[in-house]
Amino acid sequence: MDFAISQTTQEKLNIINEFLHQEIYPLEKLFLSHQWQELFPELEKCRAKVKKMGLWAANMPVDVGGTFTNLMDLALIGEVLGQSPLGHFVFGCQAPDAGNSELLHMFGTDEQKEKWLKPLVAGEIRSCFAMTEPHTAGSNPTLLDSTAELKNGMWHINGRKWFTTAADGAAFTIAMVVTDTDAQKHQRASMIIVPTDTKGFEIIRNISVMGAEGKGYFSHSEVEFKDCIVPEENLIGKVGSGFALAQERLGPGRIQHCMRWLGIGERCINISKQFLNQRKISSTQVLAQQPLMQAMIAESLAELAAARLMVLQTAWSIEKNGFQKSKSMVSLIKFHTANVVQRVVDRSLQSLGGLGMTDDTVISFFYREERAARIYDGADEVHKIVAAKQFLKS
Repeated sequence: MDFAISQTTQEKLNIINEFLHQEIYPLEKLFLSHQWQELFPELEKCRAKVKKMGLWAANMPVDVGGTFTNLMDLALIGEVLGQSPLGHFVFGCQAPDAGNSELLHMFGTDEQKEKWLKPLVAGEIRSCFAMTEPHTAGSNPTLLDSTAELKNGMWHINGRKWFTTAADGAAFTIAMVVTDTDAQKHQRASMIIVPTDTKGFEIIRNISVMGAEGKGYFSHSEVEFKDCIVPEENLIGKVGSGFALAQERLGPGRIQHCMRWLGIGERCINISKQFLNQRKISSTQVLAQQPLMQAMIAESLAELAAARLMVLQTAWSIEKNGFQKSKSMVSLIKFHTANVVQRVVDRSLQSLGGLGMTDDTVISFFYREERAARIYDGADEVHKIVAAKQFLKS
């Protein structure tokens, strides 16, 4: 593996990093204090600037309005953008829109691409992904019981989902629902596009996550499909292909998640660095001179560096060998990086003392929000089992 970053890519990363510092970081105060009416117009101004810079939608090909080059570059961009909770959204490559765009690009019909993909990639609309259910085990999606029945060319959808990220204000959702209860367990479900203004689709609530409900893109909703009827042509791919499509959606997405987490860790450790070098603990010393603080910084630096190499190696492997041959590596980086970022954020919070508990810095947001990294897109335990089984049978 060649670890050198091309000059073109490095220049792009430098521009993105500078934009974060100048344009995005100052908006975090509005975000952390939930001043949504003031925040959203400012984010739209930033998104317009990003488009003019030619850095929009780094996850999508040029022919559909993106700026994708390769997975390695996307991973490195995701690392920089991950330093702010606003980064990916401002640059038009945020989940769940990114994954939904990739699904529609790979498996959507021409009509679906024209109606949903183009405006989604352009940032004119938002979307959400309805899969997880409050009453079935997220670690075993074969237990999903939300259904879609085909009657006279129309899908009749019923069921309840939750942690449907960004449903608040989304134009459509992609619903993972059972279309054949008698099929083999991995052929029971399909993915169907449901416009959110369809009769029978309802947002029950924005779920309060560790004390914050969020709003708009920055929220997780519980939604209900109650005899929600959409045309047969809203099916993505083939009937029963839901699980196969989900794997296509989640594979590269986990690279982006992991690199975003590394960016979070790097941001937190830099906030710690600034604080430790300024915080006086006596007339002659600052906190950075304390060996315990130095040890904490060293541990975080080492863990981030090791996790970064794992993730980049996995991205390289996916590009060279494909997702299926890299599946075990993806599981390893998913649980490992999620735990690394939790430890790094925890140490950073500890180093700031009482300040770390407040929303005067972004660290407390990362602490409570990214705890979920060990749960979503497959809980740690599931990924450990997958990786171990692959190793033991090889």
